[in-house]
Amino acid sequence: MKKIKEVIVVEGKDDTKRLALAVDADTLETNGSAISEATLAQIKTLQASRGVIVFTDPDFSGERIRKTISAAVPGVKHAFLPRKAGVPTKAGGSLGVEHASRAAILAALAHLYTEQIDEPQQLISHHDLIAAGLLAGPTARQRREQLGERLGIGYVNGKQLSKRLQLFQIQPADFWAAVDQLTTEEK
Repeated sequence: MKKIKEVIVVEGKDDTKRLALAVDADTLETNGSAISEATLAQIKTLQASRGVIVFTDPDFSGERIRKTISAAVPGVKHAFLPRKAGVPTKAGGSLGVEHASRAAILAALAHLYTEQIDEPQQLISHHDLIAAGLLAGPTARQRREQLGERLGIGYVNGKQLSKRLQLFQIQPADFWAAVDQLTTEEK
């Protein structure tokens, strides 16, 4: 089993249990979307000593936790689980890491992104996003979701897409290769 040096920040104990089936790693649980100052202080300490990987659920609460941590602790790494990999098997369950397969967890942890601490460059323009059919039209939402999976950056709405691409410094060649794959699959 693969040993991970960094501490993985997850939302709850069920996420920790699921990660233990896939990798040998220490986790820190936020215990919900309201992150306390004490938890943020722990994350800052861990980032300085071992490094931190934020691995939250692919939903609104998970995204809020991710943004809170990113704002307070610069330079953390991010792992993104595709939405379809976190779907519960039982009706009434919520989307989350605790439902992911071992393969989905390993794939997410294999494609880590580290935030830029200094001001990142804008590599992909607003015009590029429109030309790629990611901001308008009947399939734009679906295309953004699939693009996020291909690039490993998670799902974002149209307003946040440019910011996410810039944050993780997605290169134009990688962006256009992913867009070409989407277009080919749609045919």
